[in-house]
Amino acid sequence: MSAFPRVALGLLMFLLPAAWSSAAPLRIATFDVDATPPLGSPCAYRLAERILDPLHCRGIVLLTDQKPIVLCAVDWLGIGNGGYDAWREALAQAAGTTSERVAVHVLHQHDSPRCDFTVERLLSAQGLAGRFMDAPFAQRVIAQAAQALRKAIEHPRPVTHIGLGQAKVEKVASNRRILGPDGKVKYVRYSSCRLPEAIAAPEGTIDPYLKIIALYDGRRPLALLSYYATHPQSYYGQGDVSADFVGLARTERDRALPGVLNLHFNGAGGNIAAGKYNDGSKQNRPVLVERMARGMKAAFDHLERAPISSADVEWRVRRVRLPVRDTLNETNLRARLEDASLDYNQRMMAAMSLAFVRRAAAGHQTELSCLRLGNAYVLHMPGELFVEYQLAAQKMRPQSFVALAAYGDYAASYIGTAIAYGQGGYETGPGASRTAPEVESVLMSAIGELLK
Repeated sequence: MSAFPRVALGLLMFLLPAAWSSAAPLRIATFDVDATPPLGSPCAYRLAERILDPLHCRGIVLLTDQKPIVLCAVDWLGIGNGGYDAWREALAQAAGTTSERVAVHVLHQHDSPRCDFTVERLLSAQGLAGRFMDAPFAQRVIAQAAQALRKAIEHPRPVTHIGLGQAKVEKVASNRRILGPDGKVKYVRYSSCRLPEAIAAPEGTIDPYLKIIALYDGRRPLALLSYYATHPQSYYGQGDVSADFVGLARTERDRALPGVLNLHFNGAGGNIAAGKYNDGSKQNRPVLVERMARGMKAAFDHLERAPISSADVEWRVRRVRLPVRDTLNETNLRARLEDASLDYNQRMMAAMSLAFVRRAAAGHQTELSCLRLGNAYVLHMPGELFVEYQLAAQKMRPQSFVALAAYGDYAASYIGTAIAYGQGGYETGPGASRTAPEVESVLMSAIGELLK
C-alpha cells in the first residue's frame, strides 16, 4: 500500500469516531420556574397566609440521538393521578418526546400545594371545589414550566463530563418507626418529636448519604442532581409557604454556585424524617438547613469526574400494577365521599382513595424508570416509598453509583415493605397507604429489571 492510502486510511479512522460522536452529542437544557401559590390558595394543611420563601419547579432535558429525556422536581406536597398525567404530557409535548421519557417528582414539603385533577373532580362533583387544590394555579404552573422547557431546548449546552459524589448528612435523617420488643411499632417519630424515649432511640434504618450527579461542559458544572431520603419538614401547618430545610439548603448552594442549576430530589423517605433531631421549633429550621447544605457541599467537593457521551445515556421503563389493599372498597369510598355529614377531611381522604381504586380497576399501570449515565443509575419511583427499597437497589449493583428519586406519582401515598404492614404504625395503616403488602415483591422485581 502506498503512503497516501495509508495516511488517508489513518485519517479516516481518526475522523470516523469524531464524526460518530458529533452526530449525536450529549447536550443539556435547564429550566426553573416559580411554583409559589398565591395567598389564599389551599396548601396541604391550611390556606396560604404568608410566603416565607419561594417554591420552585426545576428540571433538565437530556438531548441525545434518541428522544429527549426530561427530569423535573417540584416544591409541592404531591402530584398524583390526573395531575401526574397532565404534568408529564405537557413537558413531553414541549420537549418533543413521549410522556414515558418524563419523570416528575415532588420534594413533599408540607407548606405547599397538592396537584391531583382526578381528586379535584371527585370533590367538585360534591360541591367541594377549590378546597383540595387551586386548579387554575396548577394549570398555570404546568403551562409555564412547559414554556420554559420549550425555550430552554432552543439553546442547549454540551455535556462532556459527569461527576459522581456522595457524603453523609449528619443529624438530619432518622427512621420514623420505632419497634418494641414484640416487633410492633411502639412509637412513630414524626418530622418533629418531643417524646424523650423516641428521641433517645437510635436513628434506625436510614440511608445517611446524600448523592450528587454533576453534568459538566469541560470544567464548568452546568447542573447538579442531588438525592437524599427524608421527609423535608421542620415545622408546618401555620399558614406559611416554604420550601423548608431542603429547599433552603438548595438555595444556599445556588448562592455558592451561581449559574449552576441545583436540582434536588427526595429519595425513599416514606419512613424517614428529622424527628430525632427536630423539636418542631422555628429556631431549629436554620440548624437543619445548615446540616443539609453542608452535606450537599461535601458531596460536591468529593465529585469524581469522567468523560461522558450520548452513547453512555440510556432510559429504561417498566410498567407495574400496584396492588390495592383489601380495606379499600369502591362502594364504601363513594358512600363516604357523598356523605355530607362527614367533615371535609374524611371526604377528601375518601376521594383520594377512590381515585386510586378506580384507576387500578381500569387497569392503570404505574411507570417506573431508570436513567443510566455511564455507571450511574437513577431510579424514578412513585409514592412515599420506604427507605428499604433504596437500600436494596444499591445492593443490587454494589459496583455502581445508584441513586433513587421517590415521590413520583403520589396516588398510592405511603408504600411500605411487606413486613411493615404487619408491624402497625401510621405509615402502613389504612388511612395512609393504599397498597397491599404484595407491593414489595412487585416493586423489588421491577427495580431488579431496571438495574440489569
